[in-house]
Amino acid sequence: MQRLYFLFFLSSVTMQSQEQKLVWSQEFNDSTIDTAVWNFETGFGHNNEEQYYTAREKNIFIENGNLIIEAKKEKYNSAKYTSARINTNGKKLFQYGRIEVRAKLPEGKGTWPAIWMLGENRERDGYPACGEIDIMEFVGKDPDHIHGAIHYPELDNIKMNSLTKKFPLPNSEDGFHVYAIDWNEQSISYFIDDELFYCFTIANAERKGRDNIFQKPFYLIINLALGGKWAGKIDNNILPARFYVDYIRYYKPENI
Repeated sequence: MQRLYFLFFLSSVTMQSQEQKLVWSQEFNDSTIDTAVWNFETGFGHNNEEQYYTAREKNIFIENGNLIIEAKKEKYNSAKYTSARINTNGKKLFQYGRIEVRAKLPEGKGTWPAIWMLGENRERDGYPACGEIDIMEFVGKDPDHIHGAIHYPELDNIKMNSLTKKFPLPNSEDGFHVYAIDWNEQSISYFIDDELFYCFTIANAERKGRDNIFQKPFYLIINLALGGKWAGKIDNNILPARFYVDYIRYYKPENI
């Protein structure tokens, strides 16, 4: 399967096209989640989030061709809420190419779904040394926008640089949108429904004395958080809340 993309880079007035071939996908058409690809994270989240992540089928499952993460109001291991978070660390890594995720976001204040990536050196070097690519983040208190972001450290691996872009969420009859990044050695471009809304120049992360952290493999993470520093107060009336993922597709240029 091949697709032809016309990429408009913010740093250039020229247009370039590039053929890309589908090299991997998760279509979620099976009855169970593929544990050869996905790890289930458990425990409390970060950023003062209020949910406890579990690997239970009541929090994460496949239904009608969609991966579903369902956040619930329930007492569990000293938490008042439960949800799920999965990642491909140690099982599937990504470096360059286009990653697309077709998803439907939950509604309501306090929800915080995300599609994001961390560098494969996370366990070895820690955070923020590994770098972070946020393909899509959303907070229910701001229902009309999505966010794309990039995070990378200074040479001391303590001070962190963060660049974010907020973009209006387009209308959709069924609530689904395609969130994507197109990543090469020079840039990471962010899209929603094939519309470019942000482009990060990788040279901005260059630091003398080390390799650029965005020129190495990353792994994928999908989760639904509740509350915390950014999402804020949770509206219990909207729970349970569901985050739907229809598919994940990874394309790479023919010459890579």
